[in-house]
Amino acid sequence: MAVEQRGIELVSPQERYGRPRDLLFLWSGTTLGIFTLVYGTVVVSLGLSFPQAVAAIVIGNLLAFPLVGLTSLQGPAVGTSTMAVSRAAYGPRGARALGLFGWINMVGFEAGGMVLITFAALALLDKAGVHDQGTGLKVAVIVVAALIQLVLPLVGHAAVMKAQKYFTWVFVAMFAIMAVLVGPKVDVAAGGGADFATFTIAVALVMSCGGLSWAPLGSDYSRYLPANASRRAVFLSAALGGFVPYVLLMTLGAAVGTVVKDAGDPISGLPGALPGWFTVPYLVLAMVTLFAVNTTDLYSSGLNLQAAGINVKRWVAVVADLVICVAITYVAVMSNSFNELLNAFLNLLIIWLAPWAGVYLSDWLRRRGRYDGPALFDETPASPYWGAGGVRWPGIVAQVAGMAAAALWINSTAFVGPISQATGGTDFSVFAGVIVAGVVYLVLERGTARRPAAVPAEAAT
Repeated sequence: MAVEQRGIELVSPQERYGRPRDLLFLWSGTTLGIFTLVYGTVVVSLGLSFPQAVAAIVIGNLLAFPLVGLTSLQGPAVGTSTMAVSRAAYGPRGARALGLFGWINMVGFEAGGMVLITFAALALLDKAGVHDQGTGLKVAVIVVAALIQLVLPLVGHAAVMKAQKYFTWVFVAMFAIMAVLVGPKVDVAAGGGADFATFTIAVALVMSCGGLSWAPLGSDYSRYLPANASRRAVFLSAALGGFVPYVLLMTLGAAVGTVVKDAGDPISGLPGALPGWFTVPYLVLAMVTLFAVNTTDLYSSGLNLQAAGINVKRWVAVVADLVICVAITYVAVMSNSFNELLNAFLNLLIIWLAPWAGVYLSDWLRRRGRYDGPALFDETPASPYWGAGGVRWPGIVAQVAGMAAAALWINSTAFVGPISQATGGTDFSVFAGVIVAGVVYLVLERGTARRPAAVPAEAAT
Protein backbone atom coordinates (compact mmCIF):
# COMPACT_ATOMS: atom_id res chain seq x y z
CA MET A 1 0.00 0.00 0.00
CA ALA A 2 3.01 2.33 -0.29
CA VAL A 3 2.44 5.17 -2.76
CA GLU A 4 4.20 4.45 -6.05
CA GLN A 5 6.75 7.18 -6.74
CA ARG A 6 7.68 6.22 -10.31
CA GLY A 7 6.19 8.12 -13.19
CA ILE A 8 7.20 7.52 -16.80
CA GLU A 9 10.81 6.76 -15.83
CA LEU A 10 12.20 3.42 -17.01
CA VAL A 11 11.41 0.39 -14.84
CA SER A 12 14.65 -1.43 -14.05
CA PRO A 13 14.92 -5.22 -14.58
CA GLN A 14 15.16 -5.74 -10.81
CA GLU A 15 11.74 -4.13 -10.29
CA ARG A 16 9.87 -6.17 -12.89
CA TYR A 17 7.18 -8.60 -11.74
CA GLY A 18 3.98 -10.30 -12.82
CA ARG A 19 2.87 -12.41 -15.79
CA PRO A 20 1.23 -11.48 -19.10
CA ARG A 21 -2.07 -12.98 -17.99
CA ASP A 22 -2.28 -10.26 -15.34
CA LEU A 23 -3.12 -7.94 -18.22
CA LEU A 24 -6.15 -10.10 -19.00
CA PHE A 25 -7.61 -9.35 -15.58
CA LEU A 26 -6.54 -5.71 -15.70
CA TRP A 27 -8.38 -5.03 -18.94
CA SER A 28 -11.35 -7.22 -18.06
CA GLY A 29 -11.82 -5.47 -14.72
CA THR A 30 -11.49 -2.11 -16.45
CA THR A 31 -13.89 -2.76 -19.34
CA LEU A 32 -16.58 -4.72 -17.46
CA GLY A 33 -18.47 -1.55 -16.61
CA ILE A 34 -21.74 0.31 -16.94
CA PHE A 35 -20.16 2.63 -19.50
CA THR A 36 -19.62 -0.34 -21.81
CA LEU A 37 -23.25 -1.36 -21.38
CA VAL A 38 -24.39 2.17 -22.22
CA TYR A 39 -22.31 2.25 -25.40
CA GLY A 40 -24.33 -0.74 -26.62
CA THR A 41 -27.60 1.10 -25.99
CA VAL A 42 -26.28 4.11 -27.89
CA VAL A 43 -25.58 1.93 -30.94
CA VAL A 44 -29.23 0.80 -31.01
CA SER A 45 -30.41 4.38 -30.47
CA LEU A 46 -28.82 5.33 -33.81
CA GLY A 47 -31.60 3.36 -35.48
CA LEU A 48 -29.88 0.01 -36.02
CA SER A 49 -31.79 -3.21 -35.65
CA PHE A 50 -30.52 -5.61 -33.01
CA PRO A 51 -28.68 -7.85 -35.56
CA GLN A 52 -27.12 -4.76 -37.16
CA ALA A 53 -26.04 -3.51 -33.74
CA VAL A 54 -24.39 -6.83 -32.91
CA ALA A 55 -22.56 -6.77 -36.25
CA ALA A 56 -21.31 -3.22 -35.65
CA ILE A 57 -20.21 -4.15 -32.12
CA VAL A 58 -18.25 -7.20 -33.26
CA ILE A 59 -16.63 -5.47 -36.26
CA GLY A 60 -15.74 -2.28 -34.37
CA ASN A 61 -14.17 -4.11 -31.44
CA LEU A 62 -12.42 -6.64 -33.67
CA LEU A 63 -10.72 -3.76 -35.49
CA ALA A 64 -9.93 -1.67 -32.42
CA PHE A 65 -8.83 -3.88 -29.54
CA PRO A 66 -5.78 -5.39 -31.29
CA LEU A 67 -4.39 -1.85 -30.95
CA VAL A 68 -4.35 -2.30 -27.16
CA GLY A 69 -2.40 -5.53 -27.62
CA LEU A 70 0.09 -3.87 -29.95
CA THR A 71 0.67 -0.85 -27.70
CA SER A 72 1.24 -3.22 -24.77
CA LEU A 73 4.21 -4.92 -26.45
CA GLN A 74 6.68 -2.10 -25.80
CA GLY A 75 6.09 -2.07 -22.04
CA PRO A 76 8.16 -5.18 -21.24
CA ALA A 77 10.74 -4.42 -23.92
CA VAL A 78 11.38 -0.78 -23.00
CA GLY A 79 9.93 -0.29 -19.52
CA THR A 80 8.02 2.94 -19.95
CA SER A 81 4.56 4.24 -20.86
CA THR A 82 2.96 4.31 -24.30
CA MET A 83 3.12 8.08 -24.67
CA ALA A 84 6.79 8.08 -23.71
CA VAL A 85 7.44 5.55 -26.51
CA SER A 86 5.67 7.98 -28.88
CA ARG A 87 8.70 10.26 -28.53
CA ALA A 88 10.43 8.06 -31.09
CA ALA A 89 8.00 9.21 -33.79
CA TYR A 90 7.35 12.80 -32.70
CA GLY A 91 10.57 13.73 -30.91
CA PRO A 92 10.92 14.38 -27.15
CA ARG A 93 9.41 17.85 -27.49
CA GLY A 94 7.02 17.16 -30.33
CA ALA A 95 5.43 14.31 -28.36
CA ARG A 96 4.39 16.69 -25.60
CA ALA A 97 1.35 17.77 -27.60
CA LEU A 98 0.29 14.12 -27.96
CA GLY A 99 0.83 13.58 -24.24
CA LEU A 100 -1.47 16.55 -23.61
CA PHE A 101 -4.12 15.08 -25.92
CA GLY A 102 -3.78 11.77 -24.06
CA TRP A 103 -4.23 13.54 -20.75
CA ILE A 104 -7.37 15.34 -21.97
CA ASN A 105 -8.66 11.98 -23.23
CA MET A 106 -8.31 10.41 -19.78
CA VAL A 107 -9.69 13.41 -17.88
CA GLY A 108 -12.79 13.37 -20.10
CA PHE A 109 -13.51 9.72 -19.33
CA GLU A 110 -12.72 10.22 -15.64
CA ALA A 111 -15.15 13.13 -15.39
CA GLY A 112 -17.82 11.09 -17.19
CA GLY A 113 -17.34 8.30 -14.68
CA MET A 114 -17.52 10.68 -11.72
CA VAL A 115 -20.76 12.18 -13.04
CA LEU A 116 -22.41 8.76 -13.28
CA ILE A 117 -21.08 7.75 -9.85
CA THR A 118 -22.68 10.89 -8.43
CA PHE A 119 -26.01 10.24 -10.15
CA ALA A 120 -26.00 6.61 -8.93
CA ALA A 121 -25.23 7.67 -5.34
CA LEU A 122 -28.02 10.26 -5.42
CA ALA A 123 -30.43 7.62 -6.78
CA LEU A 124 -29.48 5.30 -3.91
CA LEU A 125 -30.07 8.10 -1.39
CA ASP A 126 -33.46 8.70 -2.97
CA LYS A 127 -34.27 5.00 -2.53
CA ALA A 128 -33.25 5.39 1.13
CA GLY A 129 -35.75 8.22 1.60
CA VAL A 130 -33.44 11.22 1.10
CA HIS A 131 -35.59 13.13 -1.40
CA ASP A 132 -34.42 16.67 -0.67
CA GLN A 133 -31.25 16.73 -2.76
CA GLY A 134 -30.02 20.28 -2.89
CA THR A 135 -26.67 21.69 -3.95
CA GLY A 136 -25.03 20.96 -0.59
CA LEU A 137 -25.84 17.26 -0.72
CA LYS A 138 -24.69 16.97 -4.32
CA VAL A 139 -21.38 18.65 -3.52
CA ALA A 140 -20.90 16.35 -0.51
CA VAL A 141 -21.55 13.26 -2.65
CA ILE A 142 -19.06 14.47 -5.29
CA VAL A 143 -16.35 15.10 -2.66
CA VAL A 144 -16.85 11.73 -0.94
CA ALA A 145 -16.79 9.93 -4.28
CA ALA A 146 -13.57 11.76 -5.22
CA LEU A 147 -11.86 10.75 -1.96
CA ILE A 148 -12.81 7.09 -2.50
CA GLN A 149 -11.66 7.30 -6.12
CA LEU A 150 -8.28 8.69 -5.11
CA VAL A 151 -7.04 5.65 -3.17
CA LEU A 152 -6.04 3.02 -5.77
CA PRO A 153 -4.59 5.35 -8.45
CA LEU A 154 -2.59 7.11 -5.75
CA VAL A 155 -1.13 3.88 -4.34
CA GLY A 156 -0.10 2.80 -7.83
CA HIS A 157 0.47 -0.04 -10.27
CA ALA A 158 0.60 -3.06 -7.95
CA ALA A 159 -2.62 -2.12 -6.12
CA VAL A 160 -4.46 -1.40 -9.38
CA MET A 161 -3.44 -4.74 -10.93
CA LYS A 162 -4.52 -6.73 -7.85
CA ALA A 163 -7.80 -4.88 -7.35
CA GLN A 164 -8.85 -5.28 -10.99
CA LYS A 165 -8.31 -9.04 -10.72
CA TYR A 166 -10.91 -9.31 -7.97
CA PHE A 167 -13.24 -6.80 -9.61
CA THR A 168 -13.33 -9.00 -12.73
CA TRP A 169 -14.95 -11.97 -11.00
CA VAL A 170 -17.52 -9.84 -9.15
CA PHE A 171 -18.48 -7.98 -12.32
CA VAL A 172 -18.82 -11.18 -14.35
CA ALA A 173 -21.27 -12.60 -11.81
CA MET A 174 -23.39 -9.45 -11.60
CA PHE A 175 -23.61 -8.87 -15.34
CA ALA A 176 -24.47 -12.55 -15.87
CA ILE A 177 -27.45 -12.03 -13.56
CA MET A 178 -28.43 -8.95 -15.57
CA ALA A 179 -28.28 -10.92 -18.81
CA VAL A 180 -30.57 -13.59 -17.37
CA LEU A 181 -33.06 -10.94 -16.21
CA VAL A 182 -33.07 -8.98 -19.48
CA GLY A 183 -32.79 -11.89 -21.94
CA PRO A 184 -36.48 -12.92 -22.04
CA LYS A 185 -37.53 -9.32 -22.75
CA VAL A 186 -35.27 -8.71 -25.76
CA ASP A 187 -37.08 -7.75 -28.94
CA VAL A 188 -34.73 -9.00 -31.67
CA ALA A 189 -37.07 -7.64 -34.38
CA ALA A 190 -37.22 -4.15 -32.84
CA GLY A 191 -36.47 -1.32 -35.26
CA GLY A 192 -36.60 -1.39 -39.02
CA GLY A 193 -32.85 -1.24 -39.42
CA ALA A 194 -30.52 1.50 -40.62
CA ASP A 195 -28.78 2.31 -43.89
CA PHE A 196 -25.10 1.74 -44.63
CA ALA A 197 -24.10 5.28 -43.66
CA THR A 198 -25.60 4.92 -40.19
CA PHE A 199 -23.91 1.54 -39.81
CA THR A 200 -20.50 3.16 -40.47
CA ILE A 201 -21.25 5.76 -37.80
CA ALA A 202 -21.99 2.95 -35.35
CA VAL A 203 -18.72 1.15 -36.16
CA ALA A 204 -16.77 4.41 -35.69
CA LEU A 205 -18.48 4.98 -32.34
CA VAL A 206 -17.68 1.45 -31.17
CA MET A 207 -14.03 1.87 -32.12
CA SER A 208 -13.63 5.30 -30.52
CA CYS A 209 -15.19 4.33 -27.17
CA GLY A 210 -13.38 0.97 -27.12
CA GLY A 211 -9.94 -0.18 -28.21
CA LEU A 212 -9.00 3.08 -29.91
CA SER A 213 -9.44 5.13 -26.74
CA TRP A 214 -7.69 2.51 -24.57
CA ALA A 215 -4.71 2.07 -26.93
CA PRO A 216 -2.66 4.98 -25.46
CA LEU A 217 -2.65 3.11 -22.11
CA GLY A 218 -1.20 -0.21 -23.32
CA SER A 219 2.38 -0.03 -22.05
CA ASP A 220 1.37 1.90 -18.93
CA TYR A 221 0.41 -1.46 -17.40
CA SER A 222 2.70 -3.89 -19.22
CA ARG A 223 5.91 -1.97 -18.40
CA TYR A 224 6.40 -3.82 -15.12
CA LEU A 225 6.45 -7.22 -16.82
CA PRO A 226 9.86 -8.91 -17.23
CA ALA A 227 11.65 -8.06 -20.48
CA ASN A 228 11.53 -11.72 -21.57
CA ALA A 229 7.74 -11.97 -21.19
CA SER A 230 6.12 -13.75 -24.13
CA ARG A 231 5.15 -11.16 -26.72
CA ARG A 232 2.33 -13.38 -27.94
CA ALA A 233 0.94 -13.73 -24.41
CA VAL A 234 1.21 -9.98 -23.79
CA PHE A 235 -0.63 -9.19 -27.02
CA LEU A 236 -3.42 -11.73 -26.52
CA SER A 237 -3.94 -10.95 -22.83
CA ALA A 238 -4.30 -7.22 -23.43
CA ALA A 239 -6.38 -7.50 -26.62
CA LEU A 240 -8.75 -10.24 -25.42
CA GLY A 241 -9.03 -8.75 -21.94
CA GLY A 242 -10.83 -5.79 -23.48
CA PHE A 243 -12.38 -7.34 -26.59
CA VAL A 244 -14.42 -10.09 -24.92
CA PRO A 245 -16.05 -7.90 -22.21
CA TYR A 246 -16.78 -5.13 -24.71
CA VAL A 247 -18.49 -7.45 -27.19
CA LEU A 248 -20.55 -9.19 -24.50
CA LEU A 249 -21.54 -6.10 -22.52
CA MET A 250 -22.22 -3.91 -25.54
CA THR A 251 -24.42 -6.68 -26.92
CA LEU A 252 -26.25 -6.80 -23.59
CA GLY A 253 -26.61 -3.01 -23.80
CA ALA A 254 -28.02 -3.30 -27.31
CA ALA A 255 -30.50 -5.88 -26.01
CA VAL A 256 -31.55 -3.52 -23.22
CA GLY A 257 -31.95 -0.79 -25.82
CA THR A 258 -34.64 -2.84 -27.54
CA VAL A 259 -36.60 -2.97 -24.28
CA VAL A 260 -36.21 0.54 -22.84
CA LYS A 261 -36.23 3.59 -25.12
CA ASP A 262 -34.15 5.80 -22.80
CA ALA A 263 -31.69 3.04 -21.89
CA GLY A 264 -28.85 5.41 -22.77
CA ASP A 265 -29.43 6.95 -19.33
CA PRO A 266 -27.78 4.31 -17.09
CA ILE A 267 -29.27 5.66 -13.86
CA SER A 268 -32.91 6.58 -14.50
CA GLY A 269 -33.50 4.89 -17.85
CA LEU A 270 -31.66 1.57 -18.10
CA PRO A 271 -33.00 0.12 -14.79
CA GLY A 272 -36.44 0.14 -16.41
CA ALA A 273 -35.49 -3.15 -18.07
CA LEU A 274 -34.79 -4.75 -14.68
CA PRO A 275 -37.14 -6.00 -11.95
CA GLY A 276 -37.58 -3.58 -9.06
CA TRP A 277 -35.73 -5.76 -6.53
CA PHE A 278 -32.55 -5.58 -8.62
CA THR A 279 -32.45 -1.77 -8.85
CA VAL A 280 -30.38 -1.23 -5.71
CA PRO A 281 -27.82 -3.99 -6.53
CA TYR A 282 -27.63 -2.54 -10.04
CA LEU A 283 -26.89 0.99 -8.78
CA VAL A 284 -24.20 -0.36 -6.44
CA LEU A 285 -22.73 -2.35 -9.35
CA ALA A 286 -22.77 0.79 -11.49
CA MET A 287 -20.80 2.73 -8.90
CA VAL A 288 -18.19 0.03 -8.29
CA THR A 289 -17.59 -0.58 -12.00
CA LEU A 290 -17.21 3.14 -12.60
CA PHE A 291 -14.68 3.39 -9.77
CA ALA A 292 -12.78 0.52 -11.42
CA VAL A 293 -12.72 2.22 -14.84
CA ASN A 294 -11.68 5.54 -13.35
CA THR A 295 -8.87 3.84 -11.43
CA THR A 296 -7.23 2.79 -14.69
CA ASP A 297 -7.87 6.20 -16.28
CA LEU A 298 -6.52 8.20 -13.34
CA TYR A 299 -3.35 6.16 -13.09
CA SER A 300 -2.57 6.68 -16.78
CA SER A 301 -3.62 10.32 -16.91
CA GLY A 302 -0.87 11.14 -14.43
CA LEU A 303 1.67 9.45 -16.71
CA ASN A 304 0.31 11.32 -19.74
CA LEU A 305 0.66 14.62 -17.94
CA GLN A 306 4.33 13.85 -17.36
CA ALA A 307 4.68 12.83 -21.02
CA ALA A 308 3.24 16.24 -21.90
CA GLY A 309 6.31 17.81 -20.30
CA ILE A 310 4.73 18.81 -16.98
CA ASN A 311 7.46 18.09 -14.44
CA VAL A 312 5.42 16.89 -11.46
CA LYS A 313 5.45 13.71 -9.44
CA ARG A 314 2.95 11.05 -10.52
CA TRP A 315 0.93 11.28 -7.30
CA VAL A 316 0.69 15.06 -7.63
CA ALA A 317 -0.63 14.64 -11.18
CA VAL A 318 -3.24 12.14 -9.94
CA VAL A 319 -4.49 14.55 -7.28
CA ALA A 320 -4.56 17.46 -9.74
CA ASP A 321 -6.52 15.37 -12.26
CA LEU A 322 -9.09 14.45 -9.66
CA VAL A 323 -9.55 18.08 -8.65
CA ILE A 324 -10.24 18.97 -12.29
CA CYS A 325 -12.66 16.03 -12.56
CA VAL A 326 -14.53 17.24 -9.49
CA ALA A 327 -14.97 20.68 -11.07
CA ILE A 328 -16.21 19.18 -14.37
CA THR A 329 -18.51 16.81 -12.47
CA TYR A 330 -20.05 19.69 -10.55
CA VAL A 331 -20.79 21.60 -13.75
CA ALA A 332 -22.28 18.52 -15.48
CA VAL A 333 -24.41 17.50 -12.49
CA MET A 334 -25.80 20.99 -12.04
CA SER A 335 -26.49 21.57 -15.74
CA ASN A 336 -28.01 18.14 -16.48
CA SER A 337 -26.15 18.12 -19.81
CA PHE A 338 -24.15 14.96 -19.27
CA ASN A 339 -25.44 12.95 -22.23
CA GLU A 340 -24.81 15.75 -24.72
CA LEU A 341 -21.31 16.38 -23.38
CA LEU A 342 -20.43 12.66 -23.46
CA ASN A 343 -21.62 12.14 -27.04
CA ALA A 344 -19.72 15.17 -28.33
CA PHE A 345 -16.57 14.07 -26.47
CA LEU A 346 -16.69 10.51 -27.86
CA ASN A 347 -17.29 11.72 -31.41
CA LEU A 348 -14.36 14.13 -31.44
CA LEU A 349 -11.86 11.70 -29.87
CA ILE A 350 -11.42 10.07 -33.26
CA ILE A 351 -9.88 13.16 -34.81
CA TRP A 352 -6.64 12.88 -32.80
CA LEU A 353 -6.67 9.23 -31.73
CA ALA A 354 -6.92 7.66 -35.19
CA PRO A 355 -3.90 9.58 -36.63
CA TRP A 356 -1.88 8.91 -33.48
CA ALA A 357 -2.56 5.18 -33.89
CA GLY A 358 -1.50 5.37 -37.54
CA VAL A 359 1.81 7.08 -36.69
CA TYR A 360 2.49 4.81 -33.71
CA LEU A 361 1.90 1.61 -35.68
CA SER A 362 3.90 2.83 -38.69
CA ASP A 363 6.83 3.77 -36.46
CA TRP A 364 6.58 0.40 -34.69
CA LEU A 365 6.68 -1.45 -38.02
CA ARG A 366 9.49 0.71 -39.37
CA ARG A 367 11.67 0.05 -36.33
CA ARG A 368 10.57 -3.59 -36.09
CA GLY A 369 9.38 -2.96 -32.57
CA ARG A 370 12.83 -2.00 -31.24
CA TYR A 371 13.34 1.17 -29.20
CA ASP A 372 16.18 2.53 -27.10
CA GLY A 373 14.66 3.15 -23.66
CA PRO A 374 17.28 5.56 -22.24
CA ALA A 375 17.36 7.50 -25.52
CA LEU A 376 13.63 8.20 -25.22
CA PHE A 377 14.47 10.36 -22.20
CA ASP A 378 17.55 12.00 -23.73
CA GLU A 379 16.52 15.56 -24.57
CA THR A 380 19.75 16.49 -26.32
CA PRO A 381 20.76 16.45 -30.02
CA ALA A 382 22.68 13.22 -29.30
CA SER A 383 19.41 11.31 -29.02
CA PRO A 384 18.48 9.22 -32.09
CA TYR A 385 14.94 10.53 -31.60
CA TRP A 386 15.87 14.21 -31.38
CA GLY A 387 14.90 15.35 -34.89
CA ALA A 388 15.13 19.13 -35.36
CA GLY A 389 15.11 21.02 -32.09
CA GLY A 390 13.55 18.08 -30.32
CA VAL A 391 10.75 17.70 -32.88
CA ARG A 392 10.52 14.95 -35.48
CA TRP A 393 8.58 16.72 -38.18
CA PRO A 394 7.54 13.62 -40.16
CA GLY A 395 5.50 12.53 -37.14
CA ILE A 396 3.97 15.98 -36.59
CA VAL A 397 3.12 16.46 -40.29
CA ALA A 398 1.63 12.96 -40.48
CA GLN A 399 -0.44 13.63 -37.35
CA VAL A 400 -1.84 16.88 -38.79
CA ALA A 401 -2.56 15.24 -42.15
CA GLY A 402 -4.34 12.37 -40.43
CA MET A 403 -6.38 14.74 -38.27
CA ALA A 404 -7.48 16.65 -41.38
CA ALA A 405 -8.46 13.40 -43.11
CA ALA A 406 -10.43 12.21 -40.07
CA ALA A 407 -12.20 15.58 -39.74
CA LEU A 408 -13.17 15.54 -43.43
CA TRP A 409 -14.88 12.15 -43.07
CA ILE A 410 -16.40 12.32 -39.60
CA ASN A 411 -20.15 12.34 -38.95
CA SER A 412 -20.77 13.38 -35.35
CA THR A 413 -23.30 15.33 -33.36
CA ALA A 414 -20.76 18.15 -33.08
CA PHE A 415 -19.46 18.26 -36.65
CA VAL A 416 -20.05 16.61 -40.04
CA GLY A 417 -17.14 16.64 -42.46
CA PRO A 418 -17.57 17.59 -46.13
CA ILE A 419 -16.60 14.13 -47.44
CA SER A 420 -19.12 12.57 -45.08
CA GLN A 421 -21.78 14.93 -46.41
CA ALA A 422 -20.84 14.12 -50.01
CA THR A 423 -21.08 10.36 -49.39
CA GLY A 424 -24.51 10.30 -47.80
CA GLY A 425 -23.36 10.71 -44.22
CA THR A 426 -20.88 7.82 -44.05
CA ASP A 427 -18.23 7.94 -41.32
CA PHE A 428 -14.86 6.50 -42.26
CA SER A 429 -12.98 8.94 -40.04
CA VAL A 430 -11.10 6.23 -38.13
CA PHE A 431 -9.83 4.53 -41.27
CA ALA A 432 -9.01 7.85 -42.98
CA GLY A 433 -7.08 9.07 -39.94
CA VAL A 434 -5.10 5.86 -39.43
CA ILE A 435 -4.27 5.26 -43.09
CA VAL A 436 -3.42 8.83 -44.10
CA ALA A 437 -1.26 9.45 -41.01
CA GLY A 438 0.50 6.10 -41.33
CA VAL A 439 1.25 6.44 -45.03
CA VAL A 440 2.40 10.07 -44.77
CA TYR A 441 4.72 9.14 -41.90
CA LEU A 442 6.30 6.23 -43.77
CA VAL A 443 6.77 8.34 -46.91
CA LEU A 444 8.42 11.21 -45.02
CA GLU A 445 10.65 8.84 -43.03
CA ARG A 446 11.67 6.82 -46.09
CA GLY A 447 15.42 6.54 -46.35
CA THR A 448 16.17 8.00 -42.91
CA ALA A 449 18.25 6.01 -40.42
CA ARG A 450 16.22 3.84 -38.07
CA ARG A 451 18.97 3.45 -35.46
CA PRO A 452 17.37 0.46 -33.73
CA ALA A 453 17.57 0.28 -29.97
CA ALA A 454 19.80 -1.71 -27.73
CA VAL A 455 16.96 -3.92 -26.56
CA PRO A 456 18.00 -6.94 -24.46
CA ALA A 457 18.13 -10.05 -26.61
CA GLU A 458 15.54 -11.91 -24.55
CA ALA A 459 13.06 -9.03 -24.95
CA ALA A 460 12.97 -9.50 -28.70
CA THR A 461 11.99 -13.16 -28.55
